Amino acid sequence: MIKVGITGQSGFIGKHLFNTLSLLKEEFELVTFRDEYFNNIKLLNQFVASCDTIVHLAAVNRHGDSQVIYNTNIQLVKKLIGALNNSQNKAHVLFSSSTQEQKDNPYGRSKKEGRILLAKWAEKSGGSFTGLVIPNVFGPFGNPYYNSVIATFSYQLNHDETPKIDIDAELQLIYVEELINEFIGKIRKHSEKQILPEYLVAPTTTIRVTAILHLLKIYKSEYLEKGIIPILNNAFEVNLFNTFRCYMNIRDHYPVKYIQHTDDRGLFVEIIKLNTGGQVSFSITKPGGTRGNHFHTRKIERFSVIKGEARIQLRKIGTGEVIDFFLSGNEPAYIDMPVWYTHNITNIGKEDLFTIFWINEFYNQDDPDTYFEKV
Repeated sequence: MIKVGITGQSGFIGKHLFNTLSLLKEEFELVTFRDEYFNNIKLLNQFVASCDTIVHLAAVNRHGDSQVIYNTNIQLVKKLIGALNNSQNKAHVLFSSSTQEQKDNPYGRSKKEGRILLAKWAEKSGGSFTGLVIPNVFGPFGNPYYNSVIATFSYQLNHDETPKIDIDAELQLIYVEELINEFIGKIRKHSEKQILPEYLVAPTTTIRVTAILHLLKIYKSEYLEKGIIPILNNAFEVNLFNTFRCYMNIRDHYPVKYIQHTDDRGLFVEIIKLNTGGQVSFSITKPGGTRGNHFHTRKIERFSVIKGEARIQLRKIGTGEVIDFFLSGNEPAYIDMPVWYTHNITNIGKEDLFTIFWINEFYNQDDPDTYFEKV
């Protein structure tokens, strides 16, 4: 069991790393970190002493005063080194740096110099160190106007704002879950006394800003406005689509009622229009029965209630807020499940509940992407 602590646990990458490690309970024990530890030497020493591996993510990358960015990031590294020395802990330290190192700006300089300081600590103390130099990271729940242009554009398009391109740069990108896999691979080597002062994390996608915005506008037009699942040609586009979806106001958007075409024979409803593949299934749930209580990290899934009375519940992992939706076969409707939201469906009526499910990939028992957790 590897005891892992994450500075910056509450940040964009930190939350994803924490949540993913939480799924691997047989391998990892998480040591809770709070931002205020950096202002309390005793608490910081206790945190550091409890860890086999420390992933140092805490940093400032935007501020009105550029000198504050540099000074803050360097001080965080020095405080961490001080706590490592105080506790005499030769932990494996992973440091999150950035390809901004290549640019002459305060953030890039602070990351490069911080990486060098930690490498020197490892050499002197006999500890282990991995300095990861990371390209641009995107993914669900990033902060718009802060973490990435993708987060900003996705937020704007979901809130009827108009994105603006200042520079049509070519971006080297890595999806946050791909980055987390890089971290986990290195964490698993915690017992190896190695020093990798510079480990370059390869981008998985290179794409221009205009091309990103073009795809996101398609997702708004087809998915948000028409309910059509768009063409998703590769893993990057699936990841981009799931990132876009996480900025929807799901309380206001769902449930989406189907258009009913009625005549003297009864009614006809188009359940789903899609330009991508996947699997369709249906269930019959007896009164009082509940299905689900699980979440996915990459799958796109639609629940369509066509007969009976249902309650669908969603809760974002790591939070306590439960969102309830009530659907009826008298007005057939659907809800799409966001990634990293545990969800369930319960028959709250007196008759059988009929539900049609669509998911964008076949079930694979060797890679199910299904994690059980009660809503």
